[in-house]
Amino acid sequence: MSQTPSTEVQGSSPDGGGPRGPFGRMWLFLRQVVDELKKVVVPTRRELTNYTLVVLVFVIVVILIVTGLDWLFGAGADWLFGGGASASAAAAGEGAVGE
Repeated sequence: MSQTPSTEVQGSSPDGGGPRGPFGRMWLFLRQVVDELKKVVVPTRRELTNYTLVVLVFVIVVILIVTGLDWLFGAGADWLFGGGASASAAAAGEGAVGE
């Protein structure tokens, strides 16, 4: 499935330790970048549209799942800890001490 890179490096030093100096290493890196960019397959407009729609649908589904779980856990916490009308009235300032 994956390809292993070639071990042969052109422009390497005589002792086989890689290219000479920082400029040799930079040149080797840039050559390898260009070689990898030549392997890139650009998707067609139809493929790109299809991939975009798949991602958007997936994101919307995940948002709906997270929203549903948030609502479910929030309702469970309200039920468990008794957060009902009294908690919302206290938050609104009704029945505060000193009024």
